[in-house]
Amino acid sequence: MANNGMFPFQFSRLTKGNYENWCLRMKALLGAQDAWEITHKGYESPQDETLLSQQERDALTKTKKKNQQALSLIHQCLDDSMFVKVANANTAKEAWEILQNSLQGVDKVKKVRLQVLRGEFETLRMKESESISDYYSRVVVIVNQMKRYEETIEDVCVIEKILRSLTPKFDYVVCVIESNDLDSKSIEQVIGELQAQEDRFNMRQDETIGQAFKANVYLKNN
Repeated sequence: MANNGMFPFQFSRLTKGNYENWCLRMKALLGAQDAWEITHKGYESPQDETLLSQQERDALTKTKKKNQQALSLIHQCLDDSMFVKVANANTAKEAWEILQNSLQGVDKVKKVRLQVLRGEFETLRMKESESISDYYSRVVVIVNQMKRYEETIEDVCVIEKILRSLTPKFDYVVCVIESNDLDSKSIEQVIGELQAQEDRFNMRQDETIGQAFKANVYLKNN
């Protein structure tokens, strides 16, 4: 299967277990084809097209073609069992909403899931054996899931959460970071500062272990 006839493209197939990741890939794919907006917002077709001007008819024809393109892309990313759900949908927006409601859940289910994710976000804590990178990855997973359920989370909120949930060995660098304006910092900058401090910890620990080893060897030989 080809993308624009230029290079092979492997479409991501939707399953019951990969809906959220599938959505991210589909939004990127549809966006690349300039078809995401019509999938997200849809369009209205006039009752009597004969009343339209030639310019309006040309614009409507272009819109219909874009809708058909988006609908076709969605179809190509579904197996037979998923295609049945949207087989009667005439617009990309209708097909997208059918899949969303059947797999992500209706509003009530979404609210419950979001409440659970908020609880998971608040209780996140860095483990003693965990690296900054690994902990940040865990935070990002929860944050991205919340955003998919249309939760608005500012970067400063994520930064504050990370800083208050680190292990005690980072207390000093946390105080330094918090002494500056957090609104002026990006998450990447904060993580970079924490990783730099972590590297210093690890270097000191390696030096201590090396010194202890040398001392032990010396005592054994004397």
